Amino acid sequence: MSLSAESLALVDKEIAKYPAEQKQSAVMAALRIAQVEKGWLSNETIEFVARYLGMPTIAVYEVATFYNMYELEPCGRHKITVCTNLPCQLQGADTVADYLKRKLGIEFGETTADGRFTLKEGECFGTCGSGPLCLHNNHKMHTHLSPETVDKLLDELK
Repeated sequence: MSLSAESLALVDKEIAKYPAEQKQSAVMAALRIAQVEKGWLSNETIEFVARYLGMPTIAVYEVATFYNMYELEPCGRHKITVCTNLPCQLQGADTVADYLKRKLGIEFGETTADGRFTLKEGECFGTCGSGPLCLHNNHKMHTHLSPETVDKLLDELK
């Protein structure tokens, strides 16, 4: 198991940001790059990242299991993570989350039967004045959600 040449070049670019003896500092970026390529972080992928960075595998597992942006099981092509922290709840996050659940026919932590969508519950994304909001695949934030904007988002992702 390895990563593509393109992904390895991206990892190498991240490693170059640190002193040579500290290349393990690129672990979070390496896991993110691996997850973008593979869709999730299998045991084999985590072990590869550990070998590539010269780290104990358990140290890479510790990072991958600590942060909720890493997926240790297969997930849908479109992971939608809804912020359900109090400020977003006060702005209607529960309504948006319930609407997404009904629309997709799944609960938090589940994936649609076609493998297209995974719905996750997330903690604060640091933009409380823009709620309710969600992250798409950990990279794109959608703010001021309503049933109408959710419909538009889902249509764009199909």
